[in-house]
This record gives sequence, C-alpha cells and structure tokens, in this order.
Amino acid sequence: MTASLSPIIASVVWLVFLVLKLVYYVIITQVIMSWLINFNIINTRQQFVYTVWSTLERLTDPLYRPLRRVLPDMGGIDFAPLIVLIGVMFLEHLLSGYFPRV
Repeated sequence: MTASLSPIIASVVWLVFLVLKLVYYVIITQVIMSWLINFNIINTRQQFVYTVWSTLERLTDPLYRPLRRVLPDMGGIDFAPLIVLIGVMFLEHLLSGYFPRV
C-alpha cells in the first residue's frame, strides 16, 4: 500500500487496534486474577477485589460464552480465554498486514 490512508480511515484503524489491545490486556488481567483467586492469594470478599473481578467477568463473558458452548468440558480447565487471545492476536496481525503504518 503506497497510497496514504485518509485521516478518517487511519483513525478508525487506530481505534480498532486500540480496542484489540485493550481486549488483550483485559483478558490477561482476568486470567491472572482468576489464578490469584483460585489459589487464595486474593479474596473476593474484599469489596475492591469483588468489584474488579465482577467488572472483568462482565467484560469477558460475552466473548467466552459462545466458545464455552462449543468447547468440550475439560475438567475445570477453561480454554476460552486462550482461544480469544489467539483470535485477537490473529486480527492484529491480519490488520497490520493491510495497514502497516497506522
């Protein structure tokens, strides 16, 4: 792509990259927090921890729900976050091929 992008298209592509990066960090934070909760390092009875955890759950559940319906039960291991992260990284890589300078 040798032609420059219009400012509107460049802004939309930048916004898409920003949202994908935000989704990436929210999922990583939610996964780490779930480990900390499961190993009793942090406690959801604390108001701040509960608020952060419930917010992260509300943000990620719409992404995980369709995958959890399709994936088989793995005995307590949830692969939905991993699949969503792979999808986010794939979209970033795909878009960076079309819009390398944004």
